[in-house]
Parts: sequence; structure tokens; C-alpha cells
Amino acid sequence: MTATPHDPYAAPRPRPEVTLAHIAKLAGVSAPTVSKVINGHPGVAAGTRRKVEELVQEHGWRRRPDAVDSSAVVEVVFESLDSLWALELIRGMDEVVQDRGMILGLTDMRGRRSPHSGWIDQVLARRPVGVIAVSADLSERQRARLASRSIPLVALDPRGEPDHDVPSVGATNWNGGLAATRHLLELGHRRIAMINGPDTLMCCRARLDGYRAALDSAGIPADPGLVCTGPLYVEGGRTQAQALLALPDPPTAIFAANDLQALGVYQAAHRAGLRVPEDLSVVGFDDLPLAQWADPPMTTVRQPLQKMGTAAAEMVLALASRGAPVEERVELATRLHVRSSTAPLV
Repeated sequence: MTATPHDPYAAPRPRPEVTLAHIAKLAGVSAPTVSKVINGHPGVAAGTRRKVEELVQEHGWRRRPDAVDSSAVVEVVFESLDSLWALELIRGMDEVVQDRGMILGLTDMRGRRSPHSGWIDQVLARRPVGVIAVSADLSERQRARLASRSIPLVALDPRGEPDHDVPSVGATNWNGGLAATRHLLELGHRRIAMINGPDTLMCCRARLDGYRAALDSAGIPADPGLVCTGPLYVEGGRTQAQALLALPDPPTAIFAANDLQALGVYQAAHRAGLRVPEDLSVVGFDDLPLAQWADPPMTTVRQPLQKMGTAAAEMVLALASRGAPVEERVELATRLHVRSSTAPLV
């Protein structure tokens, strides 16, 4: 039986491919003008550029997968590039893009939460295959301009709760905080302090929640005086640990939000004439290579940073080629690595 246009059992017609010529006709401009807008080239009036971008986004135009140049760039924007943490993520991302004959383009925001106003124009001019934002917030306008060029965006270790419109990759930070604190409880410690990072970071809030959950499950009231916040660097851990160790009833163990802070705790303990772990147990987070080189080697929660970078790169390339990732949110497991910086309470 031949299907008619009114046959309710007829298969739906495939959506016609949206072409540059179609966008140009709707915008009332030439196809080369649309091409300039899509590829981030200058020479287009702001009003025309905005109109074309809106039409591209509205009609779902996408660059054909076979149109992606094998020498193309995957753009990565970092809140900060000044730590081994960032290097581990880059290694994971670079492994994926190198296998595809592509390269990484890196932007360091030098501690700012969002890229500067001219960043989006620079990125669009480079025509990246996709963008990975590492602990960085892109404005709604910046995201809209990426979407108007069909440039996918993936958030890696996002600062806040992941936006449902932006696929993201992270780690099980809550479970990591829980495991670190439980380990110290099992060693007999009850005065357990936590030095956390900025509460604007979702990962830090989750680690603190895991710390509190472990104390609560052990029936130990959380002491607000044993929780402090500092930058995720050595000096942040050192400064906060000095204040904690100067308390009338100081902690016998400190859980730090990352390995750099934990190194600062080592320094503060040494200056106070305390030994790690005999007088003070210390747990870090991340398991950077330096954790194994510390003296003593550091007990820490391993965050699979290279795998996180790999997952983010694979996700953004899947978006570029298929238009959709396999999963919208990927969380990789953390695991406690016990070394020599923790010991039973004597």
C-alpha cells in the first residue's frame, strides 16, 4: 500500500539539510557573507552578523563532519594554567587530538572566571572544531556565538552546577572527601580539620560535603573552627594550617582540598616542630606526581585527571562529528591512595 501525505503510518520525512545558501536567502545576504560570519572573518556589519548567527542557531545548521580539517584546532580555555593539575588534564586531551591529527589551542585566563571580551572573536577566527572550558564560565553571549557557528562546547570540571545545555566531565569529589575523612577516622583521629578551596568551585563544595558526611556517619559533630578556606596553592595550605595548629586544641589530622595545599600543611607542621605523620596526619587530593615525591610520600585521593582530559576531548569531537555525545555528564571515580603521611592516633 502506497503511503499518502495523510497516512498516519507513513515514515516521517527526513528534515532537509540546511545549507549556507538557505541561511543567506533568509538573511537577505550573499552566501559568501554567511561564510564570513560562520568562519569568524571580518568585513560584516554587526547587525548582519547578529542576524546570521541567530538564523544559523535557529535552523540548526552544522558543519559537515567531512568538512573538518584534520589539522584543525580544539580550543581549551583554562581559568589558570599555573599548576601540574592543568598539565595532567592537557596530557589527556592532547593524546586524543594528536591521534586525529589535530592540535590544542590554549587560553590562560590567569585566574579570571570568564574570558575577556575579545576572546570569542579570536577563537572564532581560528575556526576550532570545538571548545573545552576548564573551570571557566562562558557568558550566554559567548556560548550563543559558538552555537551559531556549530562549534560544540564541553565543560571540564565546571565551577558550578553543570549547565544542562552544556555536556560536562568531572570526578566523584563528594566520594573522595568521604573516603579521605573516613580513612582518618579509622586511624582513630577525631580532631580532623579540613582546608578547603574557594566555595565558588563545585568540586570544593562537594569535597567539603563528603568530609562532613563522614563525620556525621561516625557520630562526630563537625566543628566549624576546624574548617577553613584558602587558595588552592602551597601558600594557601601553609597559611591556614599555621592558624589551625596554633589553636588551643589543634587538630591531629588535616584533610586538604588538593595536593598543593597539603604540601603547605607539611611546611606549617615542620615550622611548628611537628612530624608528619607521627604528630599530624595529612591527606591531599588529586594525586599529582609530586604526591609520591613528598617527604613523606603523601596519602591522597586520586583524581583521574588524564582520563578526565581524554573524556572531555572525546566528548567534544563526538559533538563535532555526530551532533550529540554518548553521555551528557561523565563523572570518573576517585580513589584513596594510602602512603606514608597518615598514621594511627597515638
